[in-house]
Amino acid sequence: MVFWVMDYRDFDTELRRLRKEILVRLIGAFGSENFADEVEKMAKDVAVNFANGLGEPEKVRAEIHERTVAALGFSAEERGGEDIQKLADEALIRSENEEYPLTVLSAACNRCPAAHYESTALCRNCTAKYCMAACRFGAISMANGRSSIDAAKCKKCDQCRRSCPYGAIAKTVVPCQAQCPVDAIGKGESGKITIDFDRCISCGRCSVGCPFGAIAVKSQIVSVLRSMANGETIALYAPSWIGQHGSSGAKLRSALRKVGFSDSCEVALGAEFTAIEEAEDFRKHLDDGKPFMTTSCCAAYNEFREKHLKEINPYVSKAETPLFHTAKLLRRRRPKAILVFISPCFAKYREVRQNPNVDYVLNYEEIDALFTARSVDLSGCDEKTSERPCAKEAREFGLSGGVARSVQAAWKGDGSAVKPVVIDGLTKETINQLRSYVRENRCADGNLVEVMACAGGCAGGPATICSLKKSQPRIAEDAATGPSIAAVQLPAE
Repeated sequence: MVFWVMDYRDFDTELRRLRKEILVRLIGAFGSENFADEVEKMAKDVAVNFANGLGEPEKVRAEIHERTVAALGFSAEERGGEDIQKLADEALIRSENEEYPLTVLSAACNRCPAAHYESTALCRNCTAKYCMAACRFGAISMANGRSSIDAAKCKKCDQCRRSCPYGAIAKTVVPCQAQCPVDAIGKGESGKITIDFDRCISCGRCSVGCPFGAIAVKSQIVSVLRSMANGETIALYAPSWIGQHGSSGAKLRSALRKVGFSDSCEVALGAEFTAIEEAEDFRKHLDDGKPFMTTSCCAAYNEFREKHLKEINPYVSKAETPLFHTAKLLRRRRPKAILVFISPCFAKYREVRQNPNVDYVLNYEEIDALFTARSVDLSGCDEKTSERPCAKEAREFGLSGGVARSVQAAWKGDGSAVKPVVIDGLTKETINQLRSYVRENRCADGNLVEVMACAGGCAGGPATICSLKKSQPRIAEDAATGPSIAAVQLPAE
């Protein structure tokens, strides 16, 4: 369910500025004589700077404290009450990443009332009273010249809202709950939202949905800064990252070196392996008489099926993800380097935790803050590159439909045998669609099912900073400079 008309990334909101300010100041504090003191000072300064936009001073201080806890990489639920200086010192020596990437900021949560229907002042007390006629549960009555809804009787069937010619009945939602496709968001006794991590698939939809920014990611930025200061640190960037800044891949790679990375590599390199593996896997599925196969490169989808739809696993490609293949290559070539994945996605934090070849994750918001904190202007970066351009189809992995197109391009034989179906975002509706494929042992619309948890693909991920309208054509333009995947010679893993 999407309940905004425009892409939220088109707006320069107070919330986006706040998150970026904390990251920029935290990065600036790193390397100072006393990191812990500087972080504490940063939290106090930010609380003053954003006091007018966030409310009461005490609430603002509490919220900034929790946001700083998350920026240092800790759980606000578990560590939110601890001293910032203590946590800053601990962040400098921490060796293990958190198991789950998301955390709830209690001070930021607005404790929204539960989803319900209510009659508004737009009610005209019409003679037909369609709302009363449409309600099968006797939940609607007339009082004081307008309709009234009895919450105890209401079953939230939506018929009253649909029937009213004036649009006088409103459906209110809890935004984070409405966005979660697997019902992992609950509410505690105080009204604060909670995350059931046994159900959560780390898709990050809840963090995007909350207009108060009450769900944050536990950042690994301090660990990455420490790695860059101490030795060889290589950035592995997702194919969709090219669409975020409107700059060439060469300029972006130059910018990564300027902020402290030793080198960088595009994960589209690994996508070439994944595409060819999936094409081979797809042939095996068809040869074995299976009616369809789903792709396997989306981390949130992989977590979804393990937690909520294991029965689909026999229909899923066994191909490893592009990140897996890229990291495997880099680890063989640079065994002592620290590998950092630059990601649009929170589910990748979970994948990386299970991959010994990747050390840390930074998301697109964090990389943008790193550019700002270290005064890197993309327009002033050079465009020298000696890398072989990755395949066009591999660079399109970050777009909805891109994985399916890559399999088609890598397919050897009659192309009409490949009939793609694109699941453009995991929602309750598309989850039911996947369930029906398993239940009926068939996919009526095709046989190669690409599943992306985010609408628009990775370019629509929860940590992106650029709207799909802007990023999609940039990714497509960059991809067009690469050769066809059929013409690519893969390096030895």
